[in-house]
Amino acid sequence: MSHSTTSPQHPVWSEDLLWALSVFDAAVLLVDGDLHITHANPAAHALAAKVDPDRPEPESLLARLPRDAWQPGSGVGRWRSDIAIGDAIVLQASAYCGLRHGEMRRFIVIEDVSERIARERELTSRHDELERTYRRLASTQEQLLQTEKMASIGQLAAGVAHEINNPIGYVHSNLGTLRDYTGALISLVEAYGREIGDEHQAAPQLQQVRERLDIDFIVGDLPQLLDESREGIERVTKIVQDLKEFSHVGRDEPMRPVDLHKGLDSTLNIVWNDLKYKVRLEKHYGELPNVECHASEINQVFMNLLINAGQSIAERGTITVATGTDGDEAWISIADSGCGIPDESLARIFDPFYTTKPIGRGTGLGLAICYGIIAKHHGRIEVSSRLGFGSTFKIVLPVKQPRLESADA
Repeated sequence: MSHSTTSPQHPVWSEDLLWALSVFDAAVLLVDGDLHITHANPAAHALAAKVDPDRPEPESLLARLPRDAWQPGSGVGRWRSDIAIGDAIVLQASAYCGLRHGEMRRFIVIEDVSERIARERELTSRHDELERTYRRLASTQEQLLQTEKMASIGQLAAGVAHEINNPIGYVHSNLGTLRDYTGALISLVEAYGREIGDEHQAAPQLQQVRERLDIDFIVGDLPQLLDESREGIERVTKIVQDLKEFSHVGRDEPMRPVDLHKGLDSTLNIVWNDLKYKVRLEKHYGELPNVECHASEINQVFMNLLINAGQSIAERGTITVATGTDGDEAWISIADSGCGIPDESLARIFDPFYTTKPIGRGTGLGLAICYGIIAKHHGRIEVSSRLGFGSTFKIVLPVKQPRLESADA
C-alpha cells in the first residue's frame, strides 16, 4: 500500500518544518501512531531507491527498522542503531517517539554512513597492518642488533682465544717439564733411601720424617696430579681452538674444502654444556670428503640445529648425528627424540619470525638463517618429524661448489 507525502487524516506539519526537511541531507520520515508515514523528505526517497531499487518507496526504509525501535522508554523516548544491508551499505537510524496533541508521533532520521564506515574499516585495517609491520620491524631491529652483538662477540672471542693460547701453551709446556723434574726428584729420594739402609744411624730419624711427610703417598699421587692437570690444560686448549674456528669470520673469503666432521665436533664441544645434563649423544660418522664451504657459516647451522634439538627434549632424550655421501653430495643429519613438530607447522618452520617455541625462547629466525646459509651453499635442508617422537633435519651440500661458466665458454 502506497502512502503520500502527507496524509489528510493527520494534522498538516508546518510549511517551515517541511521546507527545512526538504533541504535536509539525511532521510527523514514522520510516522504516526499506526506506523503510517505522514511525510518523507526527498532524501528519504533517494535513499530508498539506492537501498532497494525494486522498492524505491520510503516504506522500504521503514520496514528495515527492527520492532524494538518503536518501544523505547515505554513508548516515549529515543532509539538509535546501525543497520547493515548486504556488505556495502550501512544505515544509521535514529527514532524519536513522543506525544503530540495526545497522539503518538515518531520522527525518524536515517543516514547512509557506508562511506564513513568503509573509511573507518580501512583506517582500522591500515592501523592493524602498521601495528604488524611495526612489530616485525621491531623484531628485525632486535635481531639485527643481536646479530651485530654476536658478530662482535665472535670477533672478541677469537681475539681472547688467541691471547689465551699463549699462557695455555707455556703452562702446558711447564707441566710437562715439571713432571720430568718431579720424576727425577722422586728417583733421587728413592735412591737415597736405598743407599742409607737400615744399618745407618740416621735411618730411624729419616724413616720418621718420611712417614710424617707421607712421602710414599706423595710419590704415588704426584704423577697422577700432574697427568690430570696436563689433561685439563689440553682440554682447555681444544675448547679455545674450537672457539677460534667457530668464530672465524671468513664470509668474504672464497669457499674452501673443509672437514665437516671437525666442524661438527668443534660445535658439539661448544654447545655440549647445554646438552650434557639431558642428552645422550650418538655419532654415526661415515666417510666424508672435504666439502667446499664457509666453515663458520656451516658451524652456525650445526649449532642452531643442535640447540633446537636439545630444546625439543624436555627431560631425557637422544640426539643422533650421522654423516655420509650420496654421489657428489655430502649429507649431515641431526635427529632428536624430542616433542616433534605439528604437521601444520612443518611447511612454515623456515619462514622468518615463525616459531613454535614459547614467548621469550625464540625469535623465529634461527631456521630461516640456516635455510639461507644452506641455500647460499647450493644445498638444501630436508626435515621429517612425528609429533611426540622427534624430528630429523638433514643437510645436503655439494662436495664442490658449482662453477660459473666463463664468458668465452
